[in-house]
Amino acid sequence: MPTVQACLFDLDGVIVDTAKYHYLAWRQLANRLGFDLSLEQNELLKGISRMESLDIILKIGGVELGEEEKLKLAAEKNVRYLELCKQITPDDALPGVRDFLDELRRDHIKVGLGSASKNAKTILTNLDMLSYFDTLVDGNRVTKGKPDPQVFLMGAEDLAVSPEYCIVFEDAVAGIQSAKAAGMIGVGIGEASVLTEADLVIKGFEGVTVSDLFEKLK
Repeated sequence: MPTVQACLFDLDGVIVDTAKYHYLAWRQLANRLGFDLSLEQNELLKGISRMESLDIILKIGGVELGEEEKLKLAAEKNVRYLELCKQITPDDALPGVRDFLDELRRDHIKVGLGSASKNAKTILTNLDMLSYFDTLVDGNRVTKGKPDPQVFLMGAEDLAVSPEYCIVFEDAVAGIQSAKAAGMIGVGIGEASVLTEADLVIKGFEGVTVSDLFEKLK
């Protein structure tokens, strides 16, 4: 394994679990349009952009809308989502994440965020974790969603690190595909049976040290 110089993290499902807030906001929108959104259907929205998510939801409900109306609904959903996210506190960081980031900083490894979320800065601020990140590449900057590698290539460029020296931490299949397309090491957070393209899969960061993880990647 090349010497690791940077670690890039997805946000939702890796740093914090905001999926429940996304689901509540999207479900409320679906209900207003006259249909329901199940938890299983919500899985289709993992790791993709707001507008892509809306298109999937409209397809599920058999609803056709013009572009202007879709933009209005997406904005309304985001307002509701941000209202729900105000509940986030530093205690909502997923177990072990803060310790892992502390260790990366001690080892002088650069840290970046690569997320489709347009609210990443707000969420990291609520978590009191913004200072951990040397760069944020989020939905306000990218023009191509995962599995396109743009988000992680931009992160590597920001950090002045070649892709082969970067590790990406992702909980979504599209995110792992994005990392691999960027020429980076992809570590999955979740189930190995789902994240089959990852170089390594861990359940989460609790009890995981940087040195142990690097050893497993060798």
